[in-house]
Amino acid sequence: MGPNEHWGEGFLSLQVPPVGVFGVAFFVRVVLVFYGVFQDRILLVRYTDIDYQVFTDAARFITEGRSPYLRAAYRYTPLLGWLLTPNIYLSALFGKFVFISCDLLTAFLLYRLLLLKGLGPRQACGYCVFWLLNPFPMVVSSRGNADSIIAFLVIMALYLIEKRLVACAAVFYGFAVHMKMYPVTFILPIALHLLPERDNDQILCQPPYSFQARFNEFLQRLCNRAVLIFVAVAGLTFFVLSFGFYYKYGWEFLEHTYLYHLTRRDIRHNFSPYFYMLYLTAESKWNFPLGIAAFLPQSILLSAVSFAYHRDLVFCCFLHTSIFVTFNKVCTSQYFIWYLCLLPLVMPLVRMSWKRAVVLLMLWFIGQVLWLAPAYVLEFKGKNTFLYIWLASLFFLLINCSILVQIIAHYKEEPLRERLKYD
Repeated sequence: MGPNEHWGEGFLSLQVPPVGVFGVAFFVRVVLVFYGVFQDRILLVRYTDIDYQVFTDAARFITEGRSPYLRAAYRYTPLLGWLLTPNIYLSALFGKFVFISCDLLTAFLLYRLLLLKGLGPRQACGYCVFWLLNPFPMVVSSRGNADSIIAFLVIMALYLIEKRLVACAAVFYGFAVHMKMYPVTFILPIALHLLPERDNDQILCQPPYSFQARFNEFLQRLCNRAVLIFVAVAGLTFFVLSFGFYYKYGWEFLEHTYLYHLTRRDIRHNFSPYFYMLYLTAESKWNFPLGIAAFLPQSILLSAVSFAYHRDLVFCCFLHTSIFVTFNKVCTSQYFIWYLCLLPLVMPLVRMSWKRAVVLLMLWFIGQVLWLAPAYVLEFKGKNTFLYIWLASLFFLLINCSILVQIIAHYKEEPLRERLKYD
């Protein structure tokens, strides 16, 4: 394989049927789940994520008829605790098998989406390998992290939009936003994507408008049947879930599920460049306004990307998620799952050489290592390395921005097929 060959071609030449790849991926995940049981019993460092114990304790409170928020550090929707009540009734491993099942369902939806884009079965499976056999999502889900659920919900919504099942897609989107707040940013590119395209001749023949006239015309175009259906169904799904849990658990549901994440500060385990500023102003009256102001760069970039790339909804959502994670005021390694699950869908249209892709991947790992080294010294040696962690965060921000620029620069939009009509 030459250094200038497209970064996906190596996997596309694999002569392994899709069933075999999915079987191997499932087997490896099951092995990791049972290995985790061994490590948790034998070694001092546990394999199972601490959050999984939080989920299980919350599920136990639910089975006792009490609030899951009695468990300290449970900052999630009660729906997750309800989903994992079999951890108490059946087996403590039930939740892990739910998470690895969502991993595989996500891969299956990726496979179906790639087929819809015109790829052959082996080609589609070749790109899915980047998710199915990726050690990162395998370890994250088998350790008991629930982010595989949100990945499944997001990919399902995108798949149903591609299939023109707008109302069904809106239901899954509503569930996704209820589980995690970040997919709410997808609403603008989804709405723009659902709008019918205007002919170039019609655009050229239009007289020049003022900004206000253009804005009013844009708002009128948003009153499209498909857009209204999607917004109404997604909003209703989100409202029903939120109202139901608010009715049962009261204010603590809103506080821990939604409001906490708007004001959350994580000044140690955090790749975000904002953490040092928030750490230094922790006791200042400016801490909260600065935390809110941190959303401004995100908002500007997300809006620009929405209008520039909404025609390719999957690519736009990938950029959205990458920008959201990179510029968020809290950024942990588990957040990377949010955009890695979209990478197999983006790869066929990013015509980048293997050599360049490997260099960018190595830079991404180097950025994390440079951050983890001073973070380890801070946590386990008790030495003040906040300044070094912040500098490493800035370097990691620069690396992530460079990777996004390279992906956008090498993105080649496929010849547009006849636009789908959703209404």
